[in-house]
Amino acid sequence: MRKNSLSGLLDAKLRSEELKLVYKSYDIIGDIAVIRVPKKLAHQSTIIAEAILQLHNNVKAVWRQSSAVSGRFRLRKLEYLVGERRTVTAYKEHGCIFSVDLKNCFFSPRLSHERTRIARLVHEDEVIVNMFAGVGSLSIVIAKHSQAKRVYSIDVNPTAVSFMRENILLNHVLNRVIPVEGDSKTIIKERLRKTADRIIMPLPEKAFEYLDYGVEALKPEGGWVHYYDFEHARKDESSVSKVEAKVSQKLSLMNVSFSIPFSRIVRDTGPRWQQVVLDIQIFGKD
Repeated sequence: MRKNSLSGLLDAKLRSEELKLVYKSYDIIGDIAVIRVPKKLAHQSTIIAEAILQLHNNVKAVWRQSSAVSGRFRLRKLEYLVGERRTVTAYKEHGCIFSVDLKNCFFSPRLSHERTRIARLVHEDEVIVNMFAGVGSLSIVIAKHSQAKRVYSIDVNPTAVSFMRENILLNHVLNRVIPVEGDSKTIIKERLRKTADRIIMPLPEKAFEYLDYGVEALKPEGGWVHYYDFEHARKDESSVSKVEAKVSQKLSLMNVSFSIPFSRIVRDTGPRWQQVVLDIQIFGKD
């Protein structure tokens, strides 16, 4: 095994049956690595973390993800392993920099491609509502890489909104990205009905429930909704088709005229579970 690989560094420290259990993929956000370790290998977590520190000179701390992302603020439990005992870091992507607290805010570097894909679709002078904005990463990428007029960037997590405000200043998009703290249902009903050309719904756990509010935020002539969902599919099923079917049924019941010209699997999230995105064009209500 190559000594400059994780398996190579662990070869002399773990038994062969243990080495087979090590997850080869992990997230590096700024100078912090977040790893997952199977329960059967939990007692070797520190050894694995030390190998990651040795493998990546830029990594200053390693934490273990010990729970799934869950709860109102989409958080995961992190267990300290080695290095500096902190969860705040700065992550760079597509000419942007994001300050984030990995313990108290949701953030995924694995959605980098999706952030730029959406930004490329935005037209000049569009008004956008990001209903689940987190620390503002997608909103800021859009502002930096398009001629959007304004991006309303909503999140219910006050810590995330605090970091969002910092990131708006760091990336010089003040007055174009508007941070809003609160539940996007309430914010849209009170402030943003019929204002947007484009809606972004990057919270798969809540997108279906909030879909009618997203449509309500669009201008009367319609616009675009970027809808994200998790779906399970057997071998003979398509997760994309299943999401398209349930969303189409809901929009039809809402008397909305629409088409879905683009859809794709964003990533695998578990055995036969996938994250799916639909780009939905809304033409208005019948």
